[in-house]
Amino acid sequence: MKVLILNGSPRVNGNTSIAIDELAKIFLEEKIEAEVVQIGSKDIRGCIACGFCAKNGKCAFDDLVNEVAAKFEEADALVLASPVYYASANATLIACLDRLFYSTHFDKTMKVGASIVVARRGGCSSTFDEEYCTRKRKVRSSRKRRMAANTFYQTLGSLTGG
Repeated sequence: MKVLILNGSPRVNGNTSIAIDELAKIFLEEKIEAEVVQIGSKDIRGCIACGFCAKNGKCAFDDLVNEVAAKFEEADALVLASPVYYASANATLIACLDRLFYSTHFDKTMKVGASIVVARRGGCSSTFDEEYCTRKRKVRSSRKRRMAANTFYQTLGSLTGG
């Protein structure tokens, strides 16, 4: 199994990285391959809806998003990690995800997904919701969010033997 972890923090060794490192240790112990991609400090612009990706299968902007797309297609799971900035995920991560999901045309329905949200005070719930909605593109109720989160933790538990 392969897991792609996107670190949305601009700080390479910050609190988000500490949380990712703990998760990566568990994956390593369970012989699950994990790759961390640092995107929080990269120059990733938002989608301009030009339609290039629909015709060519990749984004018109030749940057990290196209590199991550190939890794995402190979991965069985995607973990999004971000610090909370004003009750929101890092804007670079959100721009990356918007372009990543729109420009890739492979089936994503069986990929496991999770979010790591790191905050000093508040905003974790809204940031988690933002990352979740970006991954799923639709969330009908908080009950469904809880069910999806519980399903992920149960899946993660079965993968790690926990």
